[in-house]
Amino acid sequence: MPSRFELANAIRALSMDAVQKANSGHPGAPMGMADIAEVLWNDHFKHNPADPTWPDRDRFVLSNGHGSMLLYSLLHLTGYELSLEELQNFRQLHSRTPGHPELGYTPGIETTTGPLGQGLANAVGLALAERTLAAQFNRPGHAIVDHHTWCFVGDGCLMEGISHEVASLAGTQRLGKLITFYDDNGISIDGEVDGWFTDDTAKRFEAYGWHVVANVDGHKPEEIQAAIELAKTQDDKPSLIICKTIIGFGAPNKQGKEESHGAALGEDEVAAARKQLDWPHKPFHIPEEIYQGWDAHDAGSTRQADWQARFERYAAAYPSEAAELQRRLKGELPVELGSERLIQQAQEAGENLASRKASLACLNALGPQLPELLGGSADLAPSNLTVWNGVKVIGAGSSNNPAEGSSNNSAEGSPDGSYLHYGVREFGMAAIMNGIALHGGFIPYGATFLIFMEYMRNAVRMAALMGTQVIYVFTHDSIGLGEDGPTHQPIEQLTTLRSTPNLATWRPCDAVETAAAWNAAIKRHAGPTALVLSRQTLPHQARTTQQLANIQRGGYVLKNSVRKDKVVTPDLILIATGSEVGLAMDAATELETQGRAVRVVSMPSTYRFDGQDDAYRESVLPRAVTKRLAVEAGHRDVWYKYVGLDGDIIGMNTFGESAPAGDLFKHFGFTVANVVARATALLG
Repeated sequence: MPSRFELANAIRALSMDAVQKANSGHPGAPMGMADIAEVLWNDHFKHNPADPTWPDRDRFVLSNGHGSMLLYSLLHLTGYELSLEELQNFRQLHSRTPGHPELGYTPGIETTTGPLGQGLANAVGLALAERTLAAQFNRPGHAIVDHHTWCFVGDGCLMEGISHEVASLAGTQRLGKLITFYDDNGISIDGEVDGWFTDDTAKRFEAYGWHVVANVDGHKPEEIQAAIELAKTQDDKPSLIICKTIIGFGAPNKQGKEESHGAALGEDEVAAARKQLDWPHKPFHIPEEIYQGWDAHDAGSTRQADWQARFERYAAAYPSEAAELQRRLKGELPVELGSERLIQQAQEAGENLASRKASLACLNALGPQLPELLGGSADLAPSNLTVWNGVKVIGAGSSNNPAEGSSNNSAEGSPDGSYLHYGVREFGMAAIMNGIALHGGFIPYGATFLIFMEYMRNAVRMAALMGTQVIYVFTHDSIGLGEDGPTHQPIEQLTTLRSTPNLATWRPCDAVETAAAWNAAIKRHAGPTALVLSRQTLPHQARTTQQLANIQRGGYVLKNSVRKDKVVTPDLILIATGSEVGLAMDAATELETQGRAVRVVSMPSTYRFDGQDDAYRESVLPRAVTKRLAVEAGHRDVWYKYVGLDGDIIGMNTFGESAPAGDLFKHFGFTVANVVARATALLG
């Protein structure tokens, strides 16, 4: 049987060989963390390479994702479907081993990491989802949801501000099954971190409410083993194991130096490392006995079979709960979900509502029907209107053992709740939501003002990149929020959201379009959705049955000019979203009194509209009608592709001002008179 040192050296060899062959990458972190990974994956990590999606597997997150060859080596050695040839194609086009771990490329990758600190945030979300799902479904004697989340972080992860946000919340939530290893090697790209990172990390995490195991020698398996065993005894605190390591361990001339961090070691140094590590094998050659020492198939199959037997006993005792858990883990919606009925009901009600209030009405209807909805707000719930009637707040509660049953909805919350108070942690909220979605069993939504999307921007991008089903509720969508002024008035944010690939952005014009947006978000499994909602009241718009159906297509004809009971070809097309749709409708009526034929197009989702076939888009925006005027209280740029060179845009190209909303709309030209004047000038 190979020694632990030999098993760890297989990671080091594969990592330095792959980086050297690619002449690109980060060999230092995998070589330094190899001993930690060996103890964790061989002695504690619950997984099955034959079924990487087994629901009760442990989750592993490499937050310092630049060390991706550590994870690829682990997956290859333990028996996942990741061939040696793929390791040899590290960082090459269309390989399954991209420069940073990416969800969907390789079995066993739980999340895309690379932007430092976000992997830790994802891990908090994964652990929170495990704890919440366990509290909702476990029963006495049936701990059917019972797994750990393991996370590796480096100095860079802990310097990033997001690490403070999520570590604080994890401590407050007492996530005892989250165990994080800090690779404390003292090196970042610029060199020794003593010049810019002198935090007392142990005290910092203790202050968050974490259990900390400090001063572990990351190259001594017995110390790593003891630290893990101790961490696993903590039921009510997340754990941080601080491992002192040597970056690039085994490379005699570059270990402990920044030279081993982000570049190939070089042929001579790789050869010297082979000699120092007593690894005489050729590049990418792993002896059979090493493979046997790493192979996790038998242990994984046994663990999964044991869980399956326990699940069958659970299903016999609690058949409805078992069926519901399976439905949620598969991502299937309830058969009787009434999200489409909400659209018709809103149309029949005909209420003038702020779209944030219309959103709350949707949540009040959807919440009881969709127990997988896991909501939250970054300390703006009374403004975002995200707490639906009867929802239970998530908290550690009086018991952190889900198998013993959960507490009632006390002041500190309950483990089986469905609403999380994120606090003023927008970035952390968005990245935690990604982890919750990746775990399975939940559809997370999180809210803040649209302007503060800027704090969470990179996590929104990661959601789009990974295709996670998360829903953002962005309220106070324009200068219409009024007196809080330009610091709170979004201008360019809608353009940023709309330009993000795979992000479906909706800005509804009334309660009906808001219900349609929620319906689309709930049913969209392949990526995130942003709901951009108003503070101010919006007028209800009349629609035909066909117009109701066409809302889901992202853009549709809301009004046509009619003469002698026939729709006439428009002289002008007005395009608008959100609060400006009502303005466009009023302007169209005024223009019609002047003999102009006007079409009004409501475009709540440019993402959905752009995805329609040519024939539909032509039916809404016919090429022959070149006189087009877009009206939106946001940045102008996105609308040029819809109005063309002969069109015009009433939008924003400056920041806002502090004043009542009505005064601001008048000041910036969002009035019927200005729309009519600009349209008239356009028509000539």
